[in-house]
Order: sequence, then structure tokens, then C-alpha cells
Amino acid sequence: MSAKYDFTVENLGECKIHSPIELSREHGDFRAAYVKDSSYVRNKVNVFADKKEDEDDKSNLLEKAGPREYIYFNPSHVKAGICTCGGLCPGLNDVIRAVVRCLWNRYGVRDILGIQFGYKGFFKEQGYEPIPLNPDVVDTIHKIGGSFLGTSRGGGDRTKDIVDSIERMNINMMFIIGGDGTQRGALDIANEIERRGLKVAVVGIPKTVDNDLQFIDRSFGFETAVQKATVAINSCHMEAHSQINGIGLVKIMGRESGFIATAAAIASHESNFCLIPEVPFDMDGPNGFLHHLEERLNKRHHAVVVVAEGAGQELLTTTNQTDASGNKKLADIGIFLRDQITEYFAAKKFHINLKYIDPSYEVRAAVTTANDSIYCERLGNNAVHAAMAGKTKIVIGLVHDKYVHIPISMATLKRNTIDPESALWRDCLDATLQPVYMVNNIKTVTDKLRKDASDANEKAEQRLLKVTSKQ
Repeated sequence: MSAKYDFTVENLGECKIHSPIELSREHGDFRAAYVKDSSYVRNKVNVFADKKEDEDDKSNLLEKAGPREYIYFNPSHVKAGICTCGGLCPGLNDVIRAVVRCLWNRYGVRDILGIQFGYKGFFKEQGYEPIPLNPDVVDTIHKIGGSFLGTSRGGGDRTKDIVDSIERMNINMMFIIGGDGTQRGALDIANEIERRGLKVAVVGIPKTVDNDLQFIDRSFGFETAVQKATVAINSCHMEAHSQINGIGLVKIMGRESGFIATAAAIASHESNFCLIPEVPFDMDGPNGFLHHLEERLNKRHHAVVVVAEGAGQELLTTTNQTDASGNKKLADIGIFLRDQITEYFAAKKFHINLKYIDPSYEVRAAVTTANDSIYCERLGNNAVHAAMAGKTKIVIGLVHDKYVHIPISMATLKRNTIDPESALWRDCLDATLQPVYMVNNIKTVTDKLRKDASDANEKAEQRLLKVTSKQ
């Protein structure tokens, strides 16, 4: 892109209050140290012989997250709010718990409100009163799935109503847990707060089980989703392997990005086909999916197919409708594949035994794996440290294994997707042994992929130019 990223973090004002967390000012004394605003992590770290990638300016440097020696807010004056928005994701309760415990135990904040059912909890006509939170209330919520506060889609466009509610409740620190659309809403909220001259920190914890937020290494809940999806794939393999010409079909989450399907296909060691939104495929023809599935059955007498929910949408009839969050409603690729496979082999009088599993909601509501729980804890803690230091309009992310502050305007420029030329997809092809392309006209497909990539980059460029011109 010709325009450069701008990772400058906005602050509510000068930090003059000494933090109640007693840490070290220097490194090397065997005691955890404060993090300075002058500590950064590079976004681009690749080195090429003919091109210098790593630049030392605000277009490439991400501010490190962590506790500051001096903070903006007096903890005794803080009233914090927490809400979860969008679909369920493993780890929501872990993040809520971490935020509450860090506010209470590390900073001494005693006024914390849980906003019920996402952005709709801000609207008086909905009738959902905020829940007072403390460590006792949230102590065991990490042991259950879902969201302790409840969640909902939509409502983020009622920016003025939300800020009216924040102002009415005297909240001066808002933690918003949600995905791409939620964080765009959070930025609008923060801008309206600024327009009114209010001193309210808005800090996001990015939640997207699809792992499609750019810049960050991974989103919380992703590892748990892969673990649960792998269990479903292995179950399907057992079914398929135990039948005559058994076929196991598993539909995995992934609207625009096939990260869960790809990772689970590799992790399972049992997948023979992985179908994702980023790589088109044909159903029929000499190089279509059904032909290759038939070849697999003739050779090995069983097959396991993993498909992301957003794959193959060009093959289905869609309504162009959207949900409350503005996401396009997808046609059901799992049911479509199930029926197409059944009809194809019936017409050939080829006996198969097909088992179809859709574990999506079971995965979304799962309790986190140990590693995901650690990640959630650290995201929540760093969100609190950022807000106490007066950071705003940011999300907390993990970049090159370091926790950083990412401006919401940068994090939401475009969604992260799998590059068909990447090492990840290459390794998936090695794991499944499926053809590189299951299409009959490769040029048409490669031209489409180039156009899609160009269009996505152009949209991101326009958004970036719009953001930077405002700054």
C-alpha cells in the first residue's frame, strides 16, 4: 500500500499519578519492571536482500503493553464498564475475570459494572441493568463457556445513545470485548466521547474465533476452537474408516477466513480435503472436488472432508441478507456438500456411507484450553494497564509474542485471510495431499484470486487514507 500505517496511540492526558503497583524502574534487579511508552515492537521484521523491511518510525513500531510507572486515572475515582458483543467465543469469561481481578486487586478499583447483552445493555428500553462486579462474583466464571455478561449482535450504530448511557453511569473506563464490527463501533463511541470533551478510556480486547484480525499473532479462543474441531474431525475419521466407502464431512467455523479449518486439518492428521473461502473449487468436471473424492475412495475406501462455513459460497444461492452485526448471511455449504456428494455417488450407483458433523456451536461455547486461558488472562491484564494509563481507541494484541497497543483504526482496516501462496496453506496441502486447485479452468481462478486480493487491498488503502487524513 502506498499509504503508511500509523500506530500512534492516543492518550487522554499526562500521567501524573504514581501507580499503586510497585514494580522496578530498571531491568536486571530480578524484579518485574514498568513498561515505558518508548518501548516498541516492530510490525515488519522480515529481511530481504533487495529490500529493507524494518523501519523505525510510527508506521512500523507498535507500542508495548504493560503497567506504567505513572497512570492517568486515580483508582479511587475510577468507574469501569465491561461488555461482550457479537457471537460466542471460548475465553470470554476468562477475559472478564482477568479485567475485574486486575482492576480490583492490582489497582484498588472498587466500582466495576458488567453491561449485559452487548451494546444493547446500554439502552434503557431493553431493561437490562448493569451487574456490579468484584473478584467474588467472577471467581469461577472461567470454568464455564459462553459469556457471563451475555452477548448480542448489533446496536453499535446507536453511538450517541451508548455515550449518553456511559455519561449517565459516570463510567470513565470502558472495556469492549468483540470482533471487527464491535471494535469499529468502539472507535465510533470513543470519537463521540472525545467530541463531547469527556475523559473516558475505550480499550478493546479483540474477539474473533476465526482468527481474522490483522497484525495480531492469534485471537483468543482460536486455539480452543482448533482443539475442539480436531476432536470432531477425528470422530468423523473413525466413522468413515469403519464403513464401506465411508465419508466424514465436518463443517468448521470461518466466514471469510479458513484458519480454523486449515489448522484443524493439519492437527488432526486425518483430513483428506480442506475447503476454505480463500481457495475456490469446482464441484463437477475432470478436476472438480467430486471427481477427486471418488478417486480417493477408489484408492483408500474412506475420506474425511473439512469445510469452512464460508467456502464455496459462489456455488450456492445466497439472499444477500445480513445479520444484526452487518455480516452477510451465508448459505449452508455443509448441507450443500452433503446433498451433492450423496446425489453424485447415487447416480453412479457407487455405495457410500456419509456422516456429517457440524460442531460450530459446541466449539463456540467451549471452555478454553490451558494455553488460551493464559492468553485471555494476559490480554485482560494488559487492557487494564492501558486504560489506567489513559490509553484509548486501542485494542490489545499479541505481535511476535509481545503484547502491544494497536489503534482500533489500524486493526480494523481489513480482515486477515489465508494466502494461498503461504507456508501455512502449503503445509495443509502436504497434510491432506489434496490437489493444489480443484478447478477445471485454473486461469479463471487465479485471475479471480488476484482480483479479490487487489480489491481487498484497495478497500484497505481507502480506509487507511481516510483514517490518516483525519489525523
